[in-house]
Amino acid sequence: MRSTLSAGEARRIAVAAQGFAKPRPDVAGTRQLNGALTRMATLQIDSVNVFARSHYLPLFSRVGAYDTAALDRLLFARRAPYVEYWAHVASLIAATDWRLFDFRMQELRAKYLTADDSWGQAHADTLAWVRSELAERGPSRPAELEGDLARGRRGGWWEWSDVKRALELMWLSGEVAIAGRRGFERRYALAEHVVSAEVLASPAPRAEAVRELVRRASRAYGVATASDLADYWRIRDRRAILAAVADLVASGELVPVTVEGWQVGGRPAPAWMHREAVLPRAVDAAALLTPFDPLVWFRDRAQRLFDFEYRIEIYTPGPQRKYGYYSLPVLLGDDVVARVDLKADRAAGTLRVQSAWWEHDRPASAPESLAAELRRAADWQGLETVSVSRWGDAVDDLAAALPSATRHEHDSAA
Repeated sequence: MRSTLSAGEARRIAVAAQGFAKPRPDVAGTRQLNGALTRMATLQIDSVNVFARSHYLPLFSRVGAYDTAALDRLLFARRAPYVEYWAHVASLIAATDWRLFDFRMQELRAKYLTADDSWGQAHADTLAWVRSELAERGPSRPAELEGDLARGRRGGWWEWSDVKRALELMWLSGEVAIAGRRGFERRYALAEHVVSAEVLASPAPRAEAVRELVRRASRAYGVATASDLADYWRIRDRRAILAAVADLVASGELVPVTVEGWQVGGRPAPAWMHREAVLPRAVDAAALLTPFDPLVWFRDRAQRLFDFEYRIEIYTPGPQRKYGYYSLPVLLGDDVVARVDLKADRAAGTLRVQSAWWEHDRPASAPESLAAELRRAADWQGLETVSVSRWGDAVDDLAAALPSATRHEHDSAA
């Protein structure tokens, strides 16, 4: 095992750990989808659907074109092998991993439901009603439950009704689980109707759970700092993270390393490499990344690995946007070398490249590689044509590499 890594070596390890060092399979079915999900350990969910829903894109990035309906069945069917929880924010995890988040469920239960000044104590009648309705009805959408109880009582937390808030807090506390979705709307059920009795009966003690989560994060990242490992599961207890790291070093699963350029306060940042991490000589990847892909979701790490400064501009007024409404990082080789703001115009059957920008050094073949990936993305989404805007320093290169593409003026609104 190496004790020092160059910045490029660390980058290749990280990209390989996320599954980008191997060619995409010719056919992507359930086995390939499960393999990618296992490697990532969690899949973040987001409601934005300008190009494709965020949880669809990491699988396309890794395994290529696949049937999204097959993924929906895998993730959201009754008694599916995956379940939603607040893992890395709202995310999908293996159903058997529910037990690893018992410590978080207990903390959130105490904060929101059982503390003397909590919302739950002030709305015990609502919680009891929701609990009894779910026991009687089984999996239900919020709209099916609200009825007379919620009518006329809207306001407060994001304008959600009391019933909706009760469901969310009961989900965070582990009493309720998500029993699939209708469209993108959740269906809620008592946890015992979704998660197996065996899993519910075996919650992991806190130290054991944190150690296992750090193990999985370190495997998914390949090489990481303590902050990287903490962010993967949004664990704020740094002492618990470092204790888990120490245990994994003692067992030989993690090896301390120094990475060129990784610094904290002007000094080398402590980092660790997983013993299964692979350092490829080269990576020949081409992928569009959602903003919530594990490769870039922790912005500090994206800056450290790729010299890539990233923010989502959804909430930025259109005229003030620098790169676009929902720009996607572009991985070519082992580096993020561009960003593109995409919109699926389904009525016109067109993938609209709203803007395109180059980052730092890029290979001479970058325009052709990105153009080919955009063509694959359009085909995956059932879009016949590609149009390229006139906004961004990469659009002329793309237009030249996509001879059949049309040109359009960019729309700063989305």
